[in-house]
Amino acid sequence: MQDLIDYAELPDWVPGRVLLASDGLGWKNVALRSYHYEGQDVIVPAMQDFMLVGYRTGVTPMQRRFDGRWTRETLGPGAASLLTRAQRAYWNWHKPIDVTHVYLSGQLVSQVASEVMDCAVTQVTLNDVLRTDDPVMTHALQAIAGEARAKGLGGALYVDAVARGLIVHLLRRYAAIRIPPPGCAGGLTPAQQRRIVDFIDTHLGTALDLKALADALDMAPCRFAREFRRSFGKPPYAFVTAQRLARARHMLATGSEPIKAIAVDCGFADQAHLTRMFAAAFGQTPAVFRRRAQ
Repeated sequence: MQDLIDYAELPDWVPGRVLLASDGLGWKNVALRSYHYEGQDVIVPAMQDFMLVGYRTGVTPMQRRFDGRWTRETLGPGAASLLTRAQRAYWNWHKPIDVTHVYLSGQLVSQVASEVMDCAVTQVTLNDVLRTDDPVMTHALQAIAGEARAKGLGGALYVDAVARGLIVHLLRRYAAIRIPPPGCAGGLTPAQQRRIVDFIDTHLGTALDLKALADALDMAPCRFAREFRRSFGKPPYAFVTAQRLARARHMLATGSEPIKAIAVDCGFADQAHLTRMFAAAFGQTPAVFRRRAQ
């Protein structure tokens, strides 16, 4: 099976002049390239990402063979095309055009689909759409292209927000979604459970908010929180707090380190914070517990 190509390799197969690119802007799971193309008869290999094409200038008849079927349309400004990931396609057109490509990673699309469906989505496929006149899609492509030009404050965050909204729209109108078989309990996989427990243990003395925990498994925070609770029977915050208290209890019982230092080592804000949490959990203060344990 042919390897999937990265969007940066596309000019090797479809030569064109780059007009705008998001390269170097720090975007994650979303990329943009705008091209000027002369007429061509080309093969687009199977790509790693979903590709959306917005037509900016020029009008041309277009033919595309996708999954064994030819489709034919006339394309110009305001129109858009969709190409699902991992799908080889033949494209043929004769007149010069300027287009904008937006590339969405399979990981991001599946992540958003999992949140929308409230379950783990294993695969998303976009329908074969050579032409759609969809103002929602067109405006999203324009917004992402505008950010690539402006390079504004918080650009990566802005693009992520626009892309997620765009993906929800695609899921509603153009996508087929594969979910696990009925009866699948969900939750984190055993490997993910080991990874997150190790991550928490290693970083217990640092600020562990929901985003930091979700990032450790490369998941969206809301989905991570849901899957974590299914796996461990409690929310991430409660689990982390229990781990901090367990470590503090062990350190109090076996060492002579000052309680203030133990509080910091275990990720509490200060000694008073540790004392409040410890007394609520075990019915006695850290100082009393240490005297009795030693």
